[in-house]
Amino acid sequence: MKNILIIEDTQGIADLERDYFEANGYGTTIASDGQEGLDLALKNEYDLIICDVMLPTVDGFHICRELRAKKDTPIIMVTAKTEEIDKIRGLGLGADDYMVKPFSPNELVARAKAHIARYERLTQSNAALSAAQKARILDFGELQIQLDTHRVFVGEREVNLANREFELLTFLAENPGIVFSKDRLLERVWGFESRGDTATVTVHIKRIREKIEPNPDTPKFIETIWGVGYRFNG
Repeated sequence: MKNILIIEDTQGIADLERDYFEANGYGTTIASDGQEGLDLALKNEYDLIICDVMLPTVDGFHICRELRAKKDTPIIMVTAKTEEIDKIRGLGLGADDYMVKPFSPNELVARAKAHIARYERLTQSNAALSAAQKARILDFGELQIQLDTHRVFVGEREVNLANREFELLTFLAENPGIVFSKDRLLERVWGFESRGDTATVTVHIKRIREKIEPNPDTPKFIETIWGVGYRFNG
């Protein structure tokens, strides 16, 4: 049974989310306090974490930041805030998805299923890599992407990329010179059709550039093609 941690201080919402997930065959744990939720997430292994932004003691942004420093567990942040900056901040801290209240519980479950399935495919494919596949390295001079170990080096320095950042960089690097729109990247890397939420791609590209580019303001590897999308220059 897949297990989901729900960090939500509004009891009615937490109970509703629990009921829908359990009706779909998931085990659930509810934490109504931010610190309690963070402690549970760090101590135990969950298949996905649903995290509200506004919480007692510790907010969802802090929880996401702390978790991403230690784990790749998929995180869906939920909030009553509608400002774009909050969504960008959540995604920038490593959340995999962001939903604004009120939302359909069925949509929440559908998105959770998609993220869990994608994370499983990624981890299973890594475990099943053959010896030949494990030799694969994308080498662009000062930038090296080791596909077998999910490690990225800029010169002699190793940079730490979150799961989705690594997937996005690898996809672009395996298709050098091709321009991909944000909607196309959402579909190919995130695995679900875009609903206009292109901020997800924008934020992830920004984070990758900050980690691999000599000067993120004038990127060498990931080029913006204005009005079209992004292109990797190998």
